[in-house]
Amino acid sequence: MSADAAFRVLDAGTRAFWRTVGRRVDLDGEHAWLRAPAAEAGAIGPSWLDAAATAVGGTVERGGERGLVPHLSVLDGPGLDTGRLDARVREFYEHTDRWTMDAWSSWSPLFQPGGMLVEHLFGRRLQQLALPVQPLDVSHGIDSEIVGIVDGDGVQVAAAWLRRLRRTGQFLFSGAYAVRSLPGADRPSVHVTFPLEKGNVQVFLRPEARPDGALVLSSASRAFGGDGAYVVVHGPAGQAWAARTPISEGFVVHVDDAGELRTDHELRVGRARALRLHYRMTRSRP
Repeated sequence: MSADAAFRVLDAGTRAFWRTVGRRVDLDGEHAWLRAPAAEAGAIGPSWLDAAATAVGGTVERGGERGLVPHLSVLDGPGLDTGRLDARVREFYEHTDRWTMDAWSSWSPLFQPGGMLVEHLFGRRLQQLALPVQPLDVSHGIDSEIVGIVDGDGVQVAAAWLRRLRRTGQFLFSGAYAVRSLPGADRPSVHVTFPLEKGNVQVFLRPEARPDGALVLSSASRAFGGDGAYVVVHGPAGQAWAARTPISEGFVVHVDDAGELRTDHELRVGRARALRLHYRMTRSRP
């Protein structure tokens, strides 16, 4: 069996696993909150952008000044006033393309072998969800591009954030960022979708504002329908399955004592911490 054929079997088996442990969902009805971009076979990168724009009757827009959200106030709700956040935190989300990023990673020794396996079997090949395993992988920095997905009225419904290793040009993450309300939630969540072949990984993050002006985003493990990480698999005739994963994430976007904008990112599997990432964001233009 050729390597390509073996990888096709691996990918099909992975989708079959998530169908088995997941539940049937109606993406056009009860579970429309899980409707999000998917990709075709092969490397992911930006391959899903045109189809995502077509799905909302819109277009892909590059250039200009763009952020992950046009206005961070769309997250406001009971218990959250984004006007309390530090102005630099708000600027990062509303004008993300003004900033460059440096990153550092630290894996738990228990989970690093698994991270290396996932990176080798999926991340590098698919150029998606390629979590850096070695600190030197990101030592030359990360290049990022913000691409707008706008509807027929020219309103940005999502922003594609494409991140690549500066040293190699390889995609690390290719995600759609939007704001979406979960069933019964008192305020919106940050919704991040990482398209995959015939499906996606989705993360819903609940926002909080700290007294010092930092933004905290968390996806604590909760019941199906709450904030957290989901795998969605598409099948024939519009069928779909979704499964909660045991992965939770936390982000703290803050300004340090030296006035630099930074992000602390922690990924846990169950209760165990698997990976820590630290980002320093620098404004590249006014």
